[in-house]
Formats: sequence, C-alpha cells, structure tokens
Amino acid sequence: MNIKPNDYNEILRQAVAEIHTARKQLAQRVAKTTNTVYWTLGRLLFERQLEEGYGSGVVKQLSVDLKNEFPDMGLSPRNLWNMKLFYERYHKADLKLQQAVAVLPWGHNLLLMSKVGSLDAVAFYADEIFNKGWSRDVLLNAIKLDSYGKVQKQIASHNFKETLPQQSAEYANEVFKSSYNLGFLGITEPLKEMELEKRLIVKIREFILELGKGFSFIGNQYRLEYNNKEYFVDMLFFHRGLQSLVAIELKIGSFKPEYVGKMNFYLSLLDKLEKGENESPSIGIILCADKDHLDVEIALQDVNKPIGVSEYQLLLPKEELQNMLINELQKSNKNEDDEK
Repeated sequence: MNIKPNDYNEILRQAVAEIHTARKQLAQRVAKTTNTVYWTLGRLLFERQLEEGYGSGVVKQLSVDLKNEFPDMGLSPRNLWNMKLFYERYHKADLKLQQAVAVLPWGHNLLLMSKVGSLDAVAFYADEIFNKGWSRDVLLNAIKLDSYGKVQKQIASHNFKETLPQQSAEYANEVFKSSYNLGFLGITEPLKEMELEKRLIVKIREFILELGKGFSFIGNQYRLEYNNKEYFVDMLFFHRGLQSLVAIELKIGSFKPEYVGKMNFYLSLLDKLEKGENESPSIGIILCADKDHLDVEIALQDVNKPIGVSEYQLLLPKEELQNMLINELQKSNKNEDDEK
C-alpha cells in the first residue's frame, strides 16, 4: 500500500469509530421509539387512575386485546403496570433525565425503577450506561456496589481548574474519574508495569469503555524524539470532546510526587511535537495503585500542565465477584432449561 502505516491506522481507527457510533445510534433510536410508546401507554393508565387491585381486570383485558393486535410488543399486564410506573416516576422529572431514560433499553429502565430510589442516582447510572454501553448485568453489579455513592465521596485529584480554561476544566473534571476498575483484565497475581500495559492493550476496547465516552486509542509506548533523545509515553489517546491528546502513565505502586515532573515533561513534548494547531493542551493522567490526596495536592501545586492522578483496581471486589459468579450460574441454568 502506498500509504504510511500511521496514516492507515488513523483511517482504520476512524472507520471503526464511525461503525460503532452508527450501531449505537441505531440501538438508541429503537429504544427511544419503544420507550415513547411505553411512556404514552403509561400516561394513559396514570390519567385513568387505574391502580393494581380494582383496576387489575381492566389492565388484564387491555393486555389480552393489545397482544392480539401487537403480539411481539411485550404487553403483559405486569409490563403495562411497569409502563405506568415509568410515566409516574419521571413525568415530573427535569427534561434532561427524561431524555436520558428515554434512550435506555427497557430492561435497564426496569432495573433502575426497582433498585434505585434517588433520581440523581438514576441520572448517574443512565449516563454511565449511555457512555460505556453497560449491560444489564454490569448495571446490576454497579448498583449493588453503590457506584453512585462512591463517586459522590471522591475528592478531585487534579489541577484542571488551574491549568485549563473554565469550560474545558469543567468538562475534563466530568471526563476523568478518580478511580478506574480494571477487573476485566482477570489479574490474580502481582505483575510489572509493562505486563499491565500489555494486558490493557489486548483488551483496549474494555479499557476505553472504562475510560468513558469520546476516547480514541492512538498507541502504546508512543515514541517522542527531541534533542536527539527518545521518550516513550505508556499509552496515548485522543478525546474528541476535549479536542486534546491524553497521555496515560501506568504505575504499579503508590503515587510518588516525582511522577508529576515526568508527566509534565511528556505533556510539554506532546504540545510541542504532536498537538494540532486548533487542538487544546494535552492532558496527563497518572494511573497508580494507590494515592494520598494531600501528596497529590502538593505535587500539583505549581505545575502548569493539566494533570490528574487516578487509582485503579485490578481485582474485582469480593462482593462484585460473587455477584458476577451468581449471574453466570443463573445464565447457565437458564440456557440448560431452554435446551430441555
């Protein structure tokens, strides 16, 4: 091929991203159409003041007649009551939340209605589902682990407010998390940083999903050459929303202040050598096993490049691991029953 490997990789990356985006948009349109119908039916039952008990006969008959007309729409009495609950719960909520739940698969909405009480928590989980493509099982585990509650307690470990324009700083604060779960790597024993990087590269799609919406992977051990010397960034991404290069450095142990100086240097090189004319300043994330917030705060105090420090979790928490095993067993039993 009469094209440089890096240029071809960029074409491939963009093509894959476009296909993933198109598939996601199609699924969202299907979900939104279904949820719009369910919302309308729920409003009808709500406005007619039908309640379980005296209204059960009406809903049962309605279910029979609707299923005769639309046999593939899931119009059981139980689901009709769920539609009423769907409308009842969200019709007075703010428009942003209504729009968020409107594009979720119905099974996800049922889980949120049955397991999550706070509308703020629903908004958080809906955003995670939308951005990361969470399955229903992943959502269930996240709810049981109280992911929403844990995020509320996190202290920001970055200097975005001091180093980025206000709008970019607020967006970056939303994009980057204080902690990342790398349990999908299946690591059960200590390993070196290079091995951790290799595991992440093999499962780069899962890692990007954990990072969040808008990330595109550029490369690992990304080479930078300056002043006749070579430097290598562990992992380099581009974030479409921020219009920034994002450098990630992986550290096996606890955070050390000297990591900030090294990252600051890498960001200077990226801005000098790689950043496009219309792109925003490069952002650095130091991903380590543990961090002390006060150490991070002091280390970042006089740094002029946007840097964040995040923790990662290699092994799944015991409770989450148990839940996943239970779910797998239930799936296995269901498949066996279906085959009989």
